[in-house]
Amino acid sequence: MTRLDRTAMACRVAQDIPEGAYVNLGIGLPTRVADFLPADREIFLHSENGLLGMGPSPAPGEEDSDLINAGKQPVTLLTGGCFFHHADSFAMMRGGHIDICVLGAFQVARNGDLANWHTGEAGAIPAVGGAMDLAVGARQTFVMMELFTRSGESKLVDRCSYPLTGLACVSRVYTDHGVFELHDDAAHVTELVSGLSLQELRARVGLELVDAR
Repeated sequence: MTRLDRTAMACRVAQDIPEGAYVNLGIGLPTRVADFLPADREIFLHSENGLLGMGPSPAPGEEDSDLINAGKQPVTLLTGGCFFHHADSFAMMRGGHIDICVLGAFQVARNGDLANWHTGEAGAIPAVGGAMDLAVGARQTFVMMELFTRSGESKLVDRCSYPLTGLACVSRVYTDHGVFELHDDAAHVTELVSGLSLQELRARVGLELVDAR
């Protein structure tokens, strides 16, 4: 079984970002998408700490400690990029001015519910950040995650058991096993990449996945 690694997952997400889109990449795994956006498309990357027009990661030795994204990672700024107040940045998110946000997740339900800020475990540090604002404010919410936990439990579930970030907000899920579209209260498989058959994947996930390939 050959699964996509994290770099390949980021490449796959980047393929689906259209020309002219205003996009927010969530902290963690989604930030890698910035390094693989097609060079022939003009795409505007936004960060909730007040940046618009971010480019890919800087080359080693060229990092600027004053130029970081919301995850405190060094970034570059494209020609025409700009800085603005944190409040203005959240106004963009809450006002529906972001076309796509790409977020990580602990769980995604087949109806599009998202849980990505807290597992509910005692001692776990909650990290809401701007995820709630993005999940409900962006026109489309994509999730990028590994499909199974280290213990083998599916992160794509019937109903989320962790505290929710947003209700019915996720439209597409990119994983190391394939791509899922979420609509009509069901997970539709549009791509399989891991070598598992659809029947095998259904058994592991525990959902009646719809074949949409």
